[in-house]
Amino acid sequence: MAMSDALKRWNARFSAPGYVFGTAPNLFLTRQARRLKRGQRALAIADGEGRNGIWLAQQGLTVTSVDFSPIALEKARTRAAELGVALELVEADLVRWTWPKAAFDVVAGIFFQFAAPAERAAIFRNIKAALKPGGLVLIEGYGPKQLEYKTGGPGVLENLYTEALLREAFADFEILELRAYDAEISEGEGHKGMSALVDLVARKSG
Repeated sequence: MAMSDALKRWNARFSAPGYVFGTAPNLFLTRQARRLKRGQRALAIADGEGRNGIWLAQQGLTVTSVDFSPIALEKARTRAAELGVALELVEADLVRWTWPKAAFDVVAGIFFQFAAPAERAAIFRNIKAALKPGGLVLIEGYGPKQLEYKTGGPGVLENLYTEALLREAFADFEILELRAYDAEISEGEGHKGMSALVDLVARKSG
């Protein structure tokens, strides 16, 4: 799918009333609160309407929230203002964006599974480069069994994660948590129901 077509599709989806993935942060992300420190810099990629970036900012982090949909970003801007939360919003395509280098203590990537394998590999490389030494990457996505559940995600096998895929992609990091499991989730209408999940928490050396 051409990027312009994808952007049209996501803009149309985000144009719907309310919040496609709800306003509550992702549960996997909130479980990492103990690893976060006030004053850290965080990057929330493919952050959509801002639910995860806003939560990170509420934990006292300085947050950059990136998405390629201007409609989603406007919703994020509105909600952040309503909550009195500071959020730097960047409109960018993750594949073509010039990522900052060694700039962040945390990179959070929640369900950014629009990327085919080659694009995903480039995004993973950029995540690594964007982290400071000792920085954390926090990733949650869907595994192959999600094709059976059909409760969210891309519906394309090659875009889904396995533990082996993430272990190999971040083999040069210290893996603190890596697991695949099934769980019931409720994140707006976009992610709702029993889901096949894969979680990764890893630390950059240094």
